[in-house]
Amino acid sequence: MSFCRFVASVLVTVCIYPALFLVSTVTHFAQAVVPPGIDQPLKLHLVHIIFISLFPLGDIGKKLGLFSVFDVLRLVANGIPPFPDASLLIQNQQFDEVPVRVYQPKKTTTGKRKAFVFIHGGSGTFGSPDGYERLLRHIAKECGVVVVAVRYGLGPENPFPNQNAECLRALLYFMRNVADYHVDSSRIIVGGDSCGACFATWVCQVLVDRKDLPKVHAQILIYPALQGMDFNLPSYQQNSQVPMLFRQLVVHYICLYLSKNTSLVNDVLEGCHVPEHIRLKYQKWVNGDLIPEEFKVRGYKPQDPKICKFKPKVYEEMKQVLETSFSPLFAEDAVIRKLPQTYILTCEFDVLRDDGLLYKKRLEDNGVSVKWVHLANGFHGVAFSFGYGILSFPTADQIVNSVVEFVRSL
Repeated sequence: MSFCRFVASVLVTVCIYPALFLVSTVTHFAQAVVPPGIDQPLKLHLVHIIFISLFPLGDIGKKLGLFSVFDVLRLVANGIPPFPDASLLIQNQQFDEVPVRVYQPKKTTTGKRKAFVFIHGGSGTFGSPDGYERLLRHIAKECGVVVVAVRYGLGPENPFPNQNAECLRALLYFMRNVADYHVDSSRIIVGGDSCGACFATWVCQVLVDRKDLPKVHAQILIYPALQGMDFNLPSYQQNSQVPMLFRQLVVHYICLYLSKNTSLVNDVLEGCHVPEHIRLKYQKWVNGDLIPEEFKVRGYKPQDPKICKFKPKVYEEMKQVLETSFSPLFAEDAVIRKLPQTYILTCEFDVLRDDGLLYKKRLEDNGVSVKWVHLANGFHGVAFSFGYGILSFPTADQIVNSVVEFVRSL
């Protein structure tokens, strides 16, 4: 961006954003539902208002030719840089041409370290290791592990499924060069949050039969997004308007990520993109009946089959979401049963809650050891706030402390 465009962008933001904030405040209180029991509701109201005001700002910037909504979201998602940390060696590197950030404790150790390869969330269109800097530093220090954060290319500029391929390439490179980082190749953990957890899940599935590489020791999945077939599960119905991730916004992000027209959102929400044979094939794994009854007490109405009218054109546009590279919940049992021990975290007030519950069931049904943590007052994306003082939420600390405890136990 040229200097003149930068100055113009700043002026537009300073002049217009206060008005957008007021409009977003009205919109938030008209649409958002913050249920009783959620973590720090007043703070969540404020954070969500700030978040949704970024979208009209991006639209205005795009019309003026200054910046896009992706520019705005990515800037905010990068967070505020923390102060230097003398206890860690932090380096930006390239693993097979994939940018990564490596965190290595400087404290000497007699044996080799464990490693945690982390893949960030952000709907595949925004986010970076920068936004998780405090979280990643904390895990590296508290667990004494080498942390590798993958900076995969963002969509839609970097088309799907390049993100999967880049995450896999980075992990393969690291597995083949662990000696350079004093890491025990048999103790590599792979994980992420939200869509990053989806990439991590797929990567682990792809590697189960590789004989030329060490086995992944464990996977850590924080409120994972794992399927693109059913957006009417109990958690989608109960949390459809709960910040930070509305039900409609999930599919809106998917369309942006896949470079599809957002006019498809309502059809996808109603399941019009799913042919009957695919629905019958996967409903044994993705079905509201599989969700434990205690997670239906806040309400659940099974979708009327008459509403779900298959539309071939919608399927042709959106069929990628039904592939295992996008929906790793659809992997066959022969793959699932070979997966490593798994940590899954779900939040009650999260549309993606049931993706995690369904994957937990699949893993346990196939004999995979699962450490499941459920936050009764948590919401989607809360881990991102870790380490931001008064801007953070207590549930963010609970998530990170729980992950630290799991990593230490391995």
